[in-house]
Amino acid sequence: MTGAELLIRCLEAEGVDTIFGYPGGAIMPVYDALLDSPIRHFLCRHEQGCGFAAQGVARSTGRVGVCMATSGPGATNLVTPLADAFVDSVPLVAITGQVPRPLIGTDAFQEADLLGITLPVVKMSWLVQDADEIPQIVRDGFRIARESRPGPVLIDFPKDVGLATTHCKPLPSAPVIRPPAPSSAVLAHACALLEKAERPVVYAGGGVALGGATQELRAFVERGGLPVVHTLKGLGGVPADYDGLLGMLGMHGLRAANLAVQESDLLICVGARFDDRATGKLDAFAPHAAVIHLDVDPAELGKLRRPTVGVAGDIRPALDALTSPRNIEPWRGHLRELKAAHAWRPPSGHDHVDAPSLLRRLSARADRRTVFACDVGQHQMWVAQHVAFDDPTRHLTSGGLGSMGFGLPAAIGACIANPGTPVVCVTGDGSLMMNVQELQTLRRYDLPVRIILFDNTALGMVRQWQELFFENRESEVDLSDNPDFAEVARAFGISAMSIDRADQVDHAVDRLLSSPGPVLVHARIPRGDNVWPLVPPLAANDRMLDGAVS
Repeated sequence: MTGAELLIRCLEAEGVDTIFGYPGGAIMPVYDALLDSPIRHFLCRHEQGCGFAAQGVARSTGRVGVCMATSGPGATNLVTPLADAFVDSVPLVAITGQVPRPLIGTDAFQEADLLGITLPVVKMSWLVQDADEIPQIVRDGFRIARESRPGPVLIDFPKDVGLATTHCKPLPSAPVIRPPAPSSAVLAHACALLEKAERPVVYAGGGVALGGATQELRAFVERGGLPVVHTLKGLGGVPADYDGLLGMLGMHGLRAANLAVQESDLLICVGARFDDRATGKLDAFAPHAAVIHLDVDPAELGKLRRPTVGVAGDIRPALDALTSPRNIEPWRGHLRELKAAHAWRPPSGHDHVDAPSLLRRLSARADRRTVFACDVGQHQMWVAQHVAFDDPTRHLTSGGLGSMGFGLPAAIGACIANPGTPVVCVTGDGSLMMNVQELQTLRRYDLPVRIILFDNTALGMVRQWQELFFENRESEVDLSDNPDFAEVARAFGISAMSIDRADQVDHAVDRLLSSPGPVLVHARIPRGDNVWPLVPPLAANDRMLDGAVS
């Protein structure tokens, strides 16, 4: 068979059933071979959309997502999704066309050094030099993408390799090997800290879901009635109705969550990395707390905060082995009071659309299996604060890289990978325009993604920071020349409606939840609405600003 045919057979051997891609000259042999494969190909309208859609598959299912593009600009358009997947530890295999081997290095048409360009943002990359290498490269690529700390890999595939003939056959998929369990001595030290703690807090991140440890985390916190705070990517690690859940911590975290961490005497960090958006001023973060840090990646232990006990390895047996504090009921009672005192209260006496109120109504009425795919900005923080998640795979968001344009294609991938599961895309007027062309992908495949678009005619998060920290000197954040987004959606053949009053919200939620196909609700919100609370830059997490300070 040809190298291109062998590549497709190898993908089939890895269980791939879905690819998001965009064809072109150098990748054409692979697209020809794809015609004879049961693999479903979804044509996005920009390669960045392909990469984020593949992430939607990976983030919502745990499987490896696959995307494909041609050489040159097609391949470079995948760099942002690759970087996004690398920072958020998302398993992804990207296949890019490359000019024929004799032309590499000659500045050939649509030639780009993808290995050099992507070196910092992939776990591994290959330039295929011979068709006989394909089975081992594909097998290794999928293994590396999903093993230990997951992430993206790149296979750069020259056109002449795709046309060459080979007698090789696909290899069976590599077995999934769990990381080693932590040492018993380390776990004993952690248990000793836990047993004497009086004010413990569990700080749980995205590594919980990546490590397949959601059930173990829940069993651990329920054994001791432990309070829990989540990072942005950790939301859903414990159920939304868990009594000890305090919500998201950090820059836009909930006040009770941040105060609990600051008052704690023991922080049990599980699958989180002490990111600056979570910790605020690092040397003032949890200043009185000893730290137990559990992570599959030893490089994270001590990278930013030196732990009292660092637990490297598989977090599942580690969580199973951890004991409970002796008596933390006074602490739990204090946190219940803290949570009640700082609970969100709906605004009153207005008739405009309030984004948090709308999201809370949508969350309360939506199927609890609903996947929310968020873009980046104020609406992303509102979702994290006000939507209830019972499973971390139901909250798809660009965490570490903060990529605008993520939401819509990620929703497309999640919708395809989870048939019958409701999918909602929450986006903003700035973010939607980054990949607005993927509305046509929705229409082409008639995918029932529900889109709620918050339009404040501005780059809202940047505007908020300019208001608070740059003397309200606005610079290039005005989007008052936005199109009528409902009309834009209709031009793509998608049902749409616009709202700008509070009394229209219930009808909009009805429309979102009852539509059998794709639908967009264009919600116009006040330009000056801000996300609260907010920890100022270089401040400790207990120095939160709220709506009374502007």
